[in-house]
Amino acid sequence: MQDRRFSDEIDKLTGYKTKSLLCMPIRNSDGEIIGVAQAINKDPGGSLFTDDDEKVLQMYLPFCGIAISNAQLFAASRKEYDRSRALLEVVNDLFEEQTDLEKIVRKIMHRAQTLLKCERCSVQLLEDIESPVVKFTKSFELLSPKCSADTESSFKDTFEKSSYSDWLINNSIAELVASTGLPVNISDAYQDPRFDAEADQFSGFHIRSVLCVPIWNSNHQIIGVAQVLNRLDGNPFDDADQRLFEAFVIFCGLGINNTIMYDQVKKSWAKQSVALDVLSYHATCSKTEVDKFKAANIPLVCELGIDQLSFDDFSLDVDAMITAALRMFMELGMVQKFKIDYETLCRWLLTVRKNYRMVLYHNWRHAFNVCQCMFSMLTTAGFQETLTEVETLALIVGCICHDLDHRGTNNAFQAKTGSALSLLYGTSATLEHHHFNHAVMILQSEGHNIFSNLSSQEYSDLMQLLKQSILATDITLYFENRNMFFELVSKGDYNWNVKSHRDMCRSMLMTACDLGAVTKPWEISRKVAELVTSEFFEQGDRERSELKLTPSAIFDRNRKDELPGLQLEWIDGICAPLYETLVKLNPKLQPMVDLIQENRTKWEELHRERQRSQEGATPTSNGSRKTMTTVTSCSADSSGSASCCSSPPKNTS
Repeated sequence: MQDRRFSDEIDKLTGYKTKSLLCMPIRNSDGEIIGVAQAINKDPGGSLFTDDDEKVLQMYLPFCGIAISNAQLFAASRKEYDRSRALLEVVNDLFEEQTDLEKIVRKIMHRAQTLLKCERCSVQLLEDIESPVVKFTKSFELLSPKCSADTESSFKDTFEKSSYSDWLINNSIAELVASTGLPVNISDAYQDPRFDAEADQFSGFHIRSVLCVPIWNSNHQIIGVAQVLNRLDGNPFDDADQRLFEAFVIFCGLGINNTIMYDQVKKSWAKQSVALDVLSYHATCSKTEVDKFKAANIPLVCELGIDQLSFDDFSLDVDAMITAALRMFMELGMVQKFKIDYETLCRWLLTVRKNYRMVLYHNWRHAFNVCQCMFSMLTTAGFQETLTEVETLALIVGCICHDLDHRGTNNAFQAKTGSALSLLYGTSATLEHHHFNHAVMILQSEGHNIFSNLSSQEYSDLMQLLKQSILATDITLYFENRNMFFELVSKGDYNWNVKSHRDMCRSMLMTACDLGAVTKPWEISRKVAELVTSEFFEQGDRERSELKLTPSAIFDRNRKDELPGLQLEWIDGICAPLYETLVKLNPKLQPMVDLIQENRTKWEELHRERQRSQEGATPTSNGSRKTMTTVTSCSADSSGSASCCSSPPKNTS
């Protein structure tokens, strides 16, 4: 070939010798060029293509153009059919699943990934759609089966939280799309300044191309973003991919919106159910009761003995506990300082008492005893001198309200049974949130607001402190905070002027009062523990009969003989370290530690007696074995209560 328009590069690569070439355009019905046809080497002899050859090819090529156009139309229609079918399948998925957010997002993403043929899909949801600040609260991701050796495992595992999920929550492209409402299509991620290359370091996943679009709800508000990464064929996402993904995201938005609405309705139902349950059980006190206590003479502190750290928890009857509570408010100066109406205070205390259920342990007496323990710490131990008056009021009210409407079962039981409380408050401090909300409900009832004369700032501060005080009785929060508190005190770094230190100390005082029975004289401590154990056994019976579960030892009346050793572990691991640390902060609490050690000695004797009875059991005359059993119990109840018990040994044969 001598023609300068010809390049022999292909010949060099293939070894083929081009001698002559006829090349003509292929046009569609609109005259647009859609391709090129070429004929090479007319015959082995090397003759050239003639004008007749050119005419023949020119006559043939329109048919070729028609065939190619038809093939393209068929391919496009087939592709459109597949896309339409996928959209219909998404609609079908929406109707099939409208109750579980994760399931609906997973189904939609699986459909989108199948059609877009990409390596990874993700959806991030905004924490607050009304806020101008973009912050994601949930992320869902799906890895293509072709990117994993184990398809099923990959499909499941990618929905679990991972380091990649952490990046999803904070990635700048998603934030940009959420803030602007405009899609972002990046063909080469590493060449685009909007892309953060640290993403690959987080996940070990190499990102080449990104397509990210906003998700809208029915009110045209952005509720999140959807993102796909890396087409499987290595090409970037094109306009057709973007249009298709945006269509999918419309359905995704509808599905998410429906599930969110369903969840809101479900929570409203749960809230209504709890409210109706509370209202059906409780009522406010009568005017006669209020008048009775309003006119009653209130004994002095010394007559009631409520300033003693070793106060007898069973020394007062139910009415005497009301008068003693009134005396606490007066003695602490709360009535005068905060101008609490005396009749309102009487009514509030009586209604609070009425709102404690008649369960074996978490009842009005327990609430009063926790409050008395706090009162003795504030007065006899002198904490009142360190705390502000608002803090003091919050602690006293928090103690007396900390177990309002307790059902005699713990947080774990609420979660296991899927109760209305767990649906309303979740599984974290379920009962404690309910106790606080119930306290607020009583305060908001007509004639019960003992805080009505506080300034707006005092009221705001007090309600925050009250919530913190009641939630602090969740034993899990005690475990979260105690190491830091213990370290601060042991190193001498505790500072009353540091807010976080004060918050921790108040929480520790609430826990110390809630567990205060362990610091009382042996007969009192043992009697309280018997009540705790009886209540736990009732829960265990329900777990066995209603849930078909084998309860743990502390809830299983069939295993009561195993528990003396657990009480020692409870004292050594939970109680003693707390009170010993508080003594370092305030030496006036030493009597509490002394009584703990005395009680521990009693428990150890029972534990050793049980061990001896097991080791030394001897056959009786009828061949049976005579053993000694001790009824004991200890627990770190997830609702914040913890205690142990023992009854005197009994011979059984």
